[in-house]
Amino acid sequence: MPIVCAVAVLATATLLNNWLLPGPVAYVVVCLTATGVLLLLARWDGLTAAELGLDAAGVRRGLRWAPVLAGAVLVVLLLLLAFPAGQDVFRDARAAGLSGGEVLGRVLVRVPLGTVLLEETAFRGVLWAMIRRRRGTAWATAVSSLLFGLWHIMPSRGLTRSNTAAAEVFGGGSAGVVPAVTAAVVAMAAAGVVLCELRRRSGSLLAPAALHWAVNGFSYAFAWAAVRWWLDG
Repeated sequence: MPIVCAVAVLATATLLNNWLLPGPVAYVVVCLTATGVLLLLARWDGLTAAELGLDAAGVRRGLRWAPVLAGAVLVVLLLLLAFPAGQDVFRDARAAGLSGGEVLGRVLVRVPLGTVLLEETAFRGVLWAMIRRRRGTAWATAVSSLLFGLWHIMPSRGLTRSNTAAAEVFGGGSAGVVPAVTAAVVAMAAAGVVLCELRRRSGSLLAPAALHWAVNGFSYAFAWAAVRWWLDG
């Protein structure tokens, strides 16, 4: 029952964020609220802070992992930007059309307090721990990662309109939407497996959260800066 309730909370959150209340302020409010409800469900299920990766020892381990993971993401993004074959990744209308203040808002507020907080609490924290207690680590990773992939169906519907690289691969018209969404779901499910394994190896929820924030936050910042100061056209 707690697992069903957690999935219902996430289904409600994605409908609110992507359809009913799509504004930036509402997004953060919905994510914070959903996170709080999920933590209450975790308490109802009897999960401990250690099982969620949020005990004192887990936090200390996560803080050691965080700078290493953020540095690795920076290196990868710099390499992509340095070579023409990787530069189309940064031609993203979602970031290019933002002002400097809006980019800071995404990087410092929307991503950490909205996207990362909810998704890591849900998929690598509460759901992972609930399923792991009942069925073991492999099941926890598989199910939470699959749900993480499905979670991205609605956000990825406009991928081919906003990202040049995605449009080139799948086509920019309506025919490209289904394969682009399918690819996004598969890619995010695979990313979920990586994040779950990082959660397991580090013993901390902060480690996957740090990697998640670095990928999303730095990508926004790089895409915004690249189209202004680096890329041609």
